[in-house]
Amino acid sequence: MMFWYGHDVSGWGWFAMSAGMILFWALIITLGALLYRALARPGGSEPLVSSPPTGPAPTPEQLLAERFARGEIDEDEYRRRLNVLRGGYGPQLTKN
Repeated sequence: MMFWYGHDVSGWGWFAMSAGMILFWALIITLGALLYRALARPGGSEPLVSSPPTGPAPTPEQLLAERFARGEIDEDEYRRRLNVLRGGYGPQLTKN
């Protein structure tokens, strides 16, 4: 009486085993992904991807020269602003 179906597993048994196997592997993969993300989190001892080294910030004169080279300002504007940057004074504007 104990083995009504013999030693065979019915259709629902196969379904339950298949679903259990899928859930088991999904759980294992999820735990592995969470563990990887926790260990590879930025701000740890060493970042996974290093940022490229940045040089010193450009000086105001270099920025002005770049604007002149790109054609954003003309030569007169460049010379006037360069003179002001170097401590000279530009043309005085007078009020009438």
